[in-house]
Amino acid sequence: MLEENRKQLFEFLGRVTQGLAEAVGKNCGLVLHDFSDPEKSIVCIANGNITGRKVGDTLDALGFQLLRQPPKADLLNYQTTTKSGKVLRSSSIFLRNEKGEIVGSICVNYDVTGVARLQEWLQETIGPVEPGPREEFEHSVDEVLDRLVQDAVHGTGKNIADLRRNDKIAIIAHLESKGAFLIRYSVDRIAESLNISKYTIYNYLAEIKQSSTAVRESRTATEESLP
Repeated sequence: MLEENRKQLFEFLGRVTQGLAEAVGKNCGLVLHDFSDPEKSIVCIANGNITGRKVGDTLDALGFQLLRQPPKADLLNYQTTTKSGKVLRSSSIFLRNEKGEIVGSICVNYDVTGVARLQEWLQETIGPVEPGPREEFEHSVDEVLDRLVQDAVHGTGKNIADLRRNDKIAIIAHLESKGAFLIRYSVDRIAESLNISKYTIYNYLAEIKQSSTAVRESRTATEESLP
């Protein structure tokens, strides 16, 4: 996608974002993301009070995971909860280039906190809300990394001081799968959080890549040997 075309596209979508917000009302927040700079991805936001974010804020943890593992389709009608406890009905519509690569998204976050307490009304009026991924709508990449590291460490069931080598490799593998290393200077930040050197992280990443390659080659060899 040419830079001029990209600029025109996002200018147009910015107007669409603001226009839709006027149409649907103050309880619906709309966010336009440009994935070319994921650490400052929000280029337009309407009714930002819904999630507390603003233009220039980062992708949240789910966004970085989607960059690392792009979905095949849009994510529609899933439930999220903000840090302040608001219950949202959310959808993410992805913008793709001619190669099918995701270049941005329009995210719709409808505040259903009030009606969520009226289950019967919710079901009859806006339909069932499908369970979805947990989002906390981080404001900065530091918050995103803190969230990802906390989740990864929590998954081991141990405190950072008690982590063994295999635990740390598992944490690094988890962070890599969630797109944490797409963030600039993430190696330094993660190394500091885990009390290890950045060179140790590079070594772990090399081990993880080598192990993944070996697994794929073994699987391929097994499939080829089958009659």
